[in-house]
Amino acid sequence: MDIEETEIEGLIIIKPTLYIDERGYFLESFSQKEFESKVSKTVFVQDNESRSSYGVLRGLHFQKPPYAQAKLFKVISGKVLDIAVDLRHNSPTFGKHVSVELSDENKHQLFIPRGFAHGFVVLSDYAVCQYKCDNYYAPDYAEGLKWDDSQLNINWLLPEEDIILSEKDKNNPIMDFNYVYFDE
Repeated sequence: MDIEETEIEGLIIIKPTLYIDERGYFLESFSQKEFESKVSKTVFVQDNESRSSYGVLRGLHFQKPPYAQAKLFKVISGKVLDIAVDLRHNSPTFGKHVSVELSDENKHQLFIPRGFAHGFVVLSDYAVCQYKCDNYYAPDYAEGLKWDDSQLNINWLLPEEDIILSEKDKNNPIMDFNYVYFDE
């Protein structure tokens, strides 16, 4: 696998090696040994999968300590714009974000360490996404940020009228730049 660092420390794009022939393709989507040597010593404990239609925006989500989560996110079918916002208070990129197109065609994955809000929007007719987490879901510690917070200035690539949100995500607050989300 090839590793591409982003402009925010810790956020890594992973490009698995793809073997293609007349029968189709093969790739190794995850190897703990290679992941630890090239990306992070993260141990994943939970796999999640979602299917969403065009315009569905899930996010921006995070879990507060001590239930913070690192994630390894990929798309099985379709195409999404994946967003990670740095919430690490002492980071030089606090409040900044990275956006990456992930699809069944490019097979890229995004590693999001603890200390980030995460979200994605579906750009294709539908998308099936899978992601590994290094901590279990803890609903009492789950939080979110408003997807269209003007301070974050995220270009979701879709017109606002095409965005579909859950009731919970419609009520997420804007980012408070004076609040300590993560002090790691």
